[in-house]
Amino acid sequence: MILIADSGSTKTDWALKDRKQGLVGRYSTQGINPYQLTQEAIMDILRDELAPALPEGVAIEEVWFYGAGCTKEKAPMVAEAIGLTVAPDAAISVESDMLGAARALCGKERGIVCILGTGSNSCLYDGEKMVANVSPLGFILGDEGSGAYIGKRLVGDVLKHQLSEEMCRSFHEETGETAASIIQKTYREPMPNRFLAGLSRFCANHKEDEGIQELLKDCFRQFFVRNIRAYGEGEVVNFVGSIAHYYHDEIASVAASLGYKMGKVLRAPIDGLVEYHV
Repeated sequence: MILIADSGSTKTDWALKDRKQGLVGRYSTQGINPYQLTQEAIMDILRDELAPALPEGVAIEEVWFYGAGCTKEKAPMVAEAIGLTVAPDAAISVESDMLGAARALCGKERGIVCILGTGSNSCLYDGEKMVANVSPLGFILGDEGSGAYIGKRLVGDVLKHQLSEEMCRSFHEETGETAASIIQKTYREPMPNRFLAGLSRFCANHKEDEGIQELLKDCFRQFFVRNIRAYGEGEVVNFVGSIAHYYHDEIASVAASLGYKMGKVLRAPIDGLVEYHV
């Protein structure tokens, strides 16, 4: 059996595949990011959320884990956690979510690959490996176009009254958030990126508003200008992630205005990864 995972900061999608019979099962746990969680916390997630969902007595021979924060320095920690909990006898490979997205979107073809979810990232992929990568820098310094970035921009526009009075009032009514609660959750509580990304759903519900449209297009314009331009011209740009899925039209509009050709757009890379690993 092959166990495949795609993990962001918010959620991890898992797939169990038999080499002969194909897909056996799909599972979901909370996100596993080794820059945000200790090894003990990762092991707790695997024991409590993944292990009970797997078929009893399953023999896992290979694990392919693609995750946010899985750098060369952090990957061994994740691999050890997997080996100690759900796959003691497996060959375990831990790679970046960026490489996972590239394999899911492009397979063995060349292209620009973008992740737009809670966070954002991008790379130029040559069909085998990443050959260029602009550092995303996280939601405080970068992550343009991500859910956290949109949420951060939205909060600023609401609290500084940059949107219409109607939109500002609707935000507070629909989210239940006040200026005080936003400050508390952003600066004093854990996982502020998840909190801000959650607020970005408000934009999806009010895309018809002119102010929200301009906010979204500016966020995606910043993503292209500050990240994608570094890879040159003439490449097809492919996207994966919840933000890419929900804001496909806005992203396509910005891409066209800047002279880029859109390729594939996937909500999640797990299906592409199941096809890639045979």
